[in-house]
Amino acid sequence: MVLLSLLSYIFVQTLGLAIAFIAAAVLLYILLRKSHSRLVTALLVAIFVGVSIFFYIPNGLPKGLEYPAFLTSYGPSPSLGLPFSNVIQFFLHFNQFEKVADIARDPNDMPPPITRTATTTVHIDITAKEVISEVAPGVYFNFWTFDGTVPGPFERVMVGDTVVVTFHNDKTSLHHHTIDFHAVIGPGGGASVLMAEPGETKTLTFTALHAGLFVYHCAEPDAANHMAHGQYGLILVEPKGGLPKVDKEFYVMQGEFYTTGTLGKQGLQIDDTGAMLDGNPQYIVFNGRTGALTSTTTNAMNATVGQKVRIYFGNGGVNLISSFHVIGEIFDHVYEDASLTSPPLTDVQTTLVPAGGATMVDFTTREPGNYTLVDHALARVDRGAWGVLHVSGPADTSIFNGVQQPMAGH
Repeated sequence: MVLLSLLSYIFVQTLGLAIAFIAAAVLLYILLRKSHSRLVTALLVAIFVGVSIFFYIPNGLPKGLEYPAFLTSYGPSPSLGLPFSNVIQFFLHFNQFEKVADIARDPNDMPPPITRTATTTVHIDITAKEVISEVAPGVYFNFWTFDGTVPGPFERVMVGDTVVVTFHNDKTSLHHHTIDFHAVIGPGGGASVLMAEPGETKTLTFTALHAGLFVYHCAEPDAANHMAHGQYGLILVEPKGGLPKVDKEFYVMQGEFYTTGTLGKQGLQIDDTGAMLDGNPQYIVFNGRTGALTSTTTNAMNATVGQKVRIYFGNGGVNLISSFHVIGEIFDHVYEDASLTSPPLTDVQTTLVPAGGATMVDFTTREPGNYTLVDHALARVDRGAWGVLHVSGPADTSIFNGVQQPMAGH
């Protein structure tokens, strides 16, 4: 079904272009029949051929399937568009891509806090895999993932640990992939070492020198294009002595997806690199897709009254700053810019998280109900940037006294 929708999209766009050229050719034919001058005839033919070539080269292929030369880049990447040979291979090997029922990373799926006091060697294994899944109901997208979800796995080490990363690029991938760890001191954050062709495995060893909550992402040129397909995650480097204890921990990342189809257009949607350059995403989501963090899903975020909750929040970007806010709560502590060695801010309503950045927040739940996580640039909620923390337990009317109304979809 998704392949049929893609082929239909290409057919309709190509047919429309063909009709436009046929109409122009008919008009030219009528003009030529009325002209008896060879010079005028040659001039009209030359103009038609020239306009046709210059119009077709940048516009003839379906949007999102550009040859690299059709998009200009002044960055270190030679091009931004996908090689057309990759597009052909995508069609030929479409059935080899794994169809993932749910691309969303469970916010509860994270390793426990570190209790040891001595440094050690930690092994991290990550696989890059290109899959097909829904970014919204009925809207399919070719995600490029770490371990098959967006975001990738939450990694946890301690400052001073030796970290051995084994990175595998699945043989079904069409593209090279790598990882830039913002926690790594060294060229490319390790990306220059871990670059792997489809089917290859690479290894990196590094020492975690700085405590903090760091983004990792694919940095294979063009890095923005890879991140806009979902290749990002978080690695926590705990400080010596660990973090203050909490009762619940959650893992949330914001991301942007740029599709050729308009918001809600169903079927398989192709990545629109031009929209990415303009910073106009169709979907802005938490944990990979719309509705990933509602209280009715298996990925539900649940807590009880009186618990101290911590959220590790990252922004996979690639363009927008997130204004992270939990409606109905005030952050007790915000570790600004994910610095774990600086005194945290206290009593904060909303915190800014730049593209490629992170934050750590905590708060104590005091009233039962549904608490909505948002990017407080609230138009983005309509594009998918929201989730729900469900809190159960007894109410305290001295804090909040009123009849709560149910919220649709929560």
